[in-house]
Amino acid sequence: MKKLIIVLFIFFAIPAAKAQDHFLNPILAGWYPDPAITDDGNGNFYMVHSTFAFYPGIPVFHSTDLVNWKQVGNVIHRPEQIDFEGFGVSRAIFAPDLSYDQGTFYLTCTMVDGKGNFVMTAENPAGPWSDPVWLPEVSGIDPGLFFDDNGKSYLVYNSEAPNNEPLYQGHRTIRMIEFDKENLKTIGDNRILVNGGVDISTEPVWAEGPRIYKLNGYYYLMTAEGGTAVNHSEMIYRNRNIDDEFIPYEENPILTQRHLDPDRENPITSAGHADIMQHPNGDWYGIFLAVRPYEGDLYNTGRETFLTPVKWVDDWPVFDLDGEEIKYSYPLPEGVKIDSTLPPLNGNFTYEENFSDSILPLKWIMLRNPESQWYDLSKNEEGILIKTRPETVEGDKNPSFLGHRQQHLKGEASIAINFKAGNEKEKAGLLAFQNETHYFYAAISSRNNTPVVQLHKGEELLESIPLETNSEEIELKMTFDDDVYSFHYKTGEQWKNLGQELDGEFLSTNVAGGFVGVTVGPYTTSTYEESENEAFIRWFKYKGDDDVYKEIKN
Repeated sequence: MKKLIIVLFIFFAIPAAKAQDHFLNPILAGWYPDPAITDDGNGNFYMVHSTFAFYPGIPVFHSTDLVNWKQVGNVIHRPEQIDFEGFGVSRAIFAPDLSYDQGTFYLTCTMVDGKGNFVMTAENPAGPWSDPVWLPEVSGIDPGLFFDDNGKSYLVYNSEAPNNEPLYQGHRTIRMIEFDKENLKTIGDNRILVNGGVDISTEPVWAEGPRIYKLNGYYYLMTAEGGTAVNHSEMIYRNRNIDDEFIPYEENPILTQRHLDPDRENPITSAGHADIMQHPNGDWYGIFLAVRPYEGDLYNTGRETFLTPVKWVDDWPVFDLDGEEIKYSYPLPEGVKIDSTLPPLNGNFTYEENFSDSILPLKWIMLRNPESQWYDLSKNEEGILIKTRPETVEGDKNPSFLGHRQQHLKGEASIAINFKAGNEKEKAGLLAFQNETHYFYAAISSRNNTPVVQLHKGEELLESIPLETNSEEIELKMTFDDDVYSFHYKTGEQWKNLGQELDGEFLSTNVAGGFVGVTVGPYTTSTYEESENEAFIRWFKYKGDDDVYKEIKN
């Protein structure tokens, strides 16, 4: 008993000591891209992110100190709010912006390939949120609201080149139009604030993600530039009168990693699409998206959310990176401690889901809106029953797949599953999903009336092994180590390999395309045929074990 107490003390004491000094980056690990933040003036901060064609859409996180975050809801939480059916995985919901004014929260966003830009409102950011009000007159993406202290409101957004005549590929503008916040509509004509970027003679691309702030007697306009890959950067402009020309900072960009050696140790790249906020202690901090490649521009965890201090230089906000490189760890804001009771969102951790609650935890997502509920949490005290349905992850509807973001470069995910396939088209198992054509899938199925465990790479069947067991429950596990993925199964005491190691570059954003990272979880399908079958998942386990966090010293 004494030995057990000592072990537990050592296990918990070391992280607690570290937690007193530093917070870890990313603050939200896994694909939580395009962060936007606001506060309610009463010490509460709220943050949202893009979710594309996943549902529920646009997670809402809450914090009182910018370091400790907890998901409290989703903006798109009713299937009838916005229909994602028919949209590709990386289409639909792009770059939401969150703002607050006089008791109301406003969410502005773009439905790419759909109706375009919209605004939604809520009295509580945890929900419920209104249905969208569409803004057909706003052409472009990334709309955000600014509420001036004189009572006027403005919508700022990315739009086409002047007269829709681009001078080069990626030539865009940042525009602003007055907004009627009472009736949720625009007023008058739009105005171009930025043409191309800071210096159009250099042919800057993809000016986007604009935010406006009123601080220090100035109006500040902050925008991303360079696209969301390795040339991503953040620019700042200002003026004294919002109707005047916005003048760029001579030392732009205020945030980028584009000039650094891509072969540096533990690189963090593609930083941009930022927002800034004042901490309750008076200091300033910025959030932004960036990625953690394991080599070159290869990463599987998607675009994640990072936090760094912001300093003021001659009344210009500049991201204070403590050198040129974004760090995996920064000193905690004065007066802040890590809250270890919150569900982990970064650093190394283990997570086990027994599906014992009556509703799914907020972190679980699925592809597109469900037309009906195809999972059941009430059959047992623990576990979840998932219907085997015709829809597949290759299609554009809502398949029977529940996803948990891959949040680490190294780790594993596993499930305990009870499933007996009625034919060769029925499958159930563990999916590592990037998009409709790029995924790995370990599945229980049937072949020649014999139960088998299979490994798929997209639609390609790599392995099919007969299951010689009387056990009803089978465990499936995937491990990932940078660009190496492997799958295993267990019917007794020992794990057995399911095929050979797989090249994880197949799941990288660079190879697969799009804007999401890998999502893992249970998935069952009858491959376009009707089925009465079901898969029972007793538990899901996830473990992240990145080397960089082991090396961080305080």
